[in-house]
Amino acid sequence: MNGAGAIVYVVDDDGSVRRTTERLIRSMGYYVQTFASAQEFLDLARPGGPACLVLDIRMPGLTGLQLQQQLLQSGRAIPIIFVTGHAEVPTAVKAMKAGAVEFLTKPFKSRDLKQAIQTAVARHEGDLKTHSEVDQLRQRFETLTAREREVMGLIVEGKLNKQAADDLGTTERTIKFHRANLMDKMGAVSLAELVRMAEKLKLPV
Repeated sequence: MNGAGAIVYVVDDDGSVRRTTERLIRSMGYYVQTFASAQEFLDLARPGGPACLVLDIRMPGLTGLQLQQQLLQSGRAIPIIFVTGHAEVPTAVKAMKAGAVEFLTKPFKSRDLKQAIQTAVARHEGDLKTHSEVDQLRQRFETLTAREREVMGLIVEGKLNKQAADDLGTTERTIKFHRANLMDKMGAVSLAELVRMAEKLKLPV
């Protein structure tokens, strides 16, 4: 199954809910780690690979929504499935707008939680893959010289070699030289691919 090796974190102050949820998740083939409070999760959890978080909304101390915000602000965001014993539409809307995958009201059906977990883990796998690709592109971009970056910026804007040469006060031959070098360093086989790389790096296009 997809998500093999993924870990599902469960944060709920109700011990019986934690145990029941843990058994269900283990039956799906995922690793599970449970926490009795949001603060305990912040202190001990170290998400690395694919993961998701099954999170109770109402808990003593730090609430589920507050934990969601802290994770977003700290750059440790992972897909969250909120569970609650109270059907609160405004709270659900707020959670979903902040990126939650699902909002389930207790007692929820096992199949609903299973589906939500599969969706959340798949989303995180996709996010991690994208981040890895961007990191690799950024490393390649860092190998470009200052002039090669200037040339790249101009050609992804759609400038022809001659136009780029005029803008930089150099010759078309020099632009062709820099262009060939930067295409090689970036691993781009076409202008279209280089433009897509620039978009992923959030460079002006």
